[in-house]
Amino acid sequence: MPDDDFLSLDWAPDPGGPVVLLLHGLGGSSRSAYAVSLLRALHAHGFWAGVMHFRGAGGEPNRKLRGYHMAEADDPREVVMQLRRRYPRRLVAAVGVSLGGSALLHALARDGGETLLDCAVAVSVPYRLPIAERCLNRGVARLYQRRILEEMKRQWRRKCRVLARLDLCSGLDEMRSFRQFDARITAPIHGFADADDYYERASSIHVLGDIRVPTLLIHAANDPFMTPDGLPAPEDLPEQVVLECHRSGGHVGFLERAGRRYLARRIPAFLSQHLQRDHDRR
Repeated sequence: MPDDDFLSLDWAPDPGGPVVLLLHGLGGSSRSAYAVSLLRALHAHGFWAGVMHFRGAGGEPNRKLRGYHMAEADDPREVVMQLRRRYPRRLVAAVGVSLGGSALLHALARDGGETLLDCAVAVSVPYRLPIAERCLNRGVARLYQRRILEEMKRQWRRKCRVLARLDLCSGLDEMRSFRQFDARITAPIHGFADADDYYERASSIHVLGDIRVPTLLIHAANDPFMTPDGLPAPEDLPEQVVLECHRSGGHVGFLERAGRRYLARRIPAFLSQHLQRDHDRR
């Protein structure tokens, strides 16, 4: 990366088609069930698909204190621009899941009049983080929070050992919520005043109107991370952005009969439709 740090990408075999970059969720990686399923499906449809691990994810601590957060637009943009330079004849798309979807929407919105990507898909995004933070502290969502928080703490401990900054792990064992982790680590390290400032400024609902790339938003009304009133309204969406809201599907679930995954069917279909259109125009 330009700041002498690094991040890692895991790639499926290259069948020669367009490039699709997958951005994982909080505490996720290329080994997450949704990532494995999507990589297989995208490869089967002729895409060259890879997972971009945010800094410190993927099992290897990065060299800087900087990690990743809901509005992390710089690193996905840098990776996409490098892909564009290395493979100038290929179309490039991206799929973001949960936090990765939020980061992707911020990256697309920051692009302005330029075309960062040819098209994009964002799945199960917590569009309004103050609402998501409240949802995570009730019902079944608390189980998600506990599991992901433990992985975040493990990643932070590994990073502190690599950086010889064990002092930064003070109070980590006592953290029981994302808010505590974000107030102590995420917000101050990434330039936010506090957790409330982070949740407000990093909410992707504020940037949707700036997106100019064909983008599909996939969400479920029963997502435990977000109540339906937190979803984008029609007036929040520009012409190029479409929200597909399902009655059920949970958080990055969307399972169909016989264990099939709707995302593994819908996402390649959307990408094929728009990338073929772009290819024909060229």
